[in-house]
Amino acid sequence: MKKKLIALAAAGALAAPVVASAQGTNVTIFGRVQAEYSLVDFASQPSQGSLQDNSRSSRWGLHITEDLGNGFRANARLEMGLNAGSGSATTPREQWVGLSSNQWGDVKFGRVQSPFKDFAGGMTIDPFAYTTLQANGAGGTMSAGANGMGSGANGFVNSAIRYDSATIEGFSFSGLLMPGDANTLDPLQSGSLIAGFAPGGLGSQGNTGGRNGEFDGQAAAKYHADFMGMGFDVFGGYSRDNANGVQKSIGLKTEEVWRVGASWAWENFKLSGQYENINNAIGSATCTTAAALVANPLDAAGSGTGQCNSAMNWGGDGNIWFAGAQYKWGNTTLVAQGGMTKAHAGGVNNAAARKADSFTVGAIHNLSKRTSVFGGYQHVYVSNPNGSDANNLGTSTVSYAAPSYATGSRATYTIGIRHNF
Repeated sequence: MKKKLIALAAAGALAAPVVASAQGTNVTIFGRVQAEYSLVDFASQPSQGSLQDNSRSSRWGLHITEDLGNGFRANARLEMGLNAGSGSATTPREQWVGLSSNQWGDVKFGRVQSPFKDFAGGMTIDPFAYTTLQANGAGGTMSAGANGMGSGANGFVNSAIRYDSATIEGFSFSGLLMPGDANTLDPLQSGSLIAGFAPGGLGSQGNTGGRNGEFDGQAAAKYHADFMGMGFDVFGGYSRDNANGVQKSIGLKTEEVWRVGASWAWENFKLSGQYENINNAIGSATCTTAAALVANPLDAAGSGTGQCNSAMNWGGDGNIWFAGAQYKWGNTTLVAQGGMTKAHAGGVNNAAARKADSFTVGAIHNLSKRTSVFGGYQHVYVSNPNGSDANNLGTSTVSYAAPSYATGSRATYTIGIRHNF
């Protein structure tokens, strides 16, 4: 009997997601494990099949909170990304400490996600986020900048301050400021066009902004209203990424991105749309390796099953739009979405114009509150591709896995399973 009681006590301790210390600090263990089988058909190339988690959906972490009294809490998060297919466990994700209040909102200091990713549009309107069918990067319908300022999977901004307001009468606001100097934060900054992004693609560094106190920043706002059984959301934002010293020397200027979008929901039906206008692309001329579905963070450029279809030409302009529809049928959500990326001709390498169209259909079935299976089909067609020249001016001394643009179409079939804990 004693042995049984000891065994039950040990099992209960291991199963408990929250551990409270004597000082009143609560530590929650959380995470996700995902694997999917994908078959990718490139035009005029052999099919590629793999059982992977190249979008780096799998992760584990610790969320720490302490009640400070008077409505204030101290918070911290430490999180690492995994690839359940290859065994990789080296991708840093969110790592921050901060304060929060129900009345005043939240402030975070450290490595954070951008408001364009998890607050106003981005992954919040893409049900296939962090899968092979995701809209950013390989899908080509959302910016996925390796500097962490876009919607890219495993894209984070280092050395940042982020503030999220409380919701007041349906309105809320989020802002991010990176008060760093790329020339000092990046020890590998030695003449590389893309210095400040992560060599080898281990997450994203985000150390891209400015010299002499030119801070990077992002601001976004949204409004939610309920009317006659329908829900309406409207959002918009502005992102600014200053060129560092070396980037300025070859003609790159401050990148500016404007985003607007909306969602409408009624009963089991939901429609969402988003538009981005990009000027003087820097981070928006790249993708994170997870958004581009590169198989391994240390793999060579072009070795993954995806493409960086959302990228602009270096220093060039362009626009991206996305539209999606969802219908919830019992425990199953049916999804249809797509859009277009247009990279205008020009930029510092005078690259040709390029366009990528995509559409995706699929379904997500919830087996429980924590476990789901998903699958679907995605088709991408790239017209007027200009190859790897868009990401290579011959001046880089730092290796970055930025996939080239494949000619013609890419068809992706996938089925996967995900468990959250």
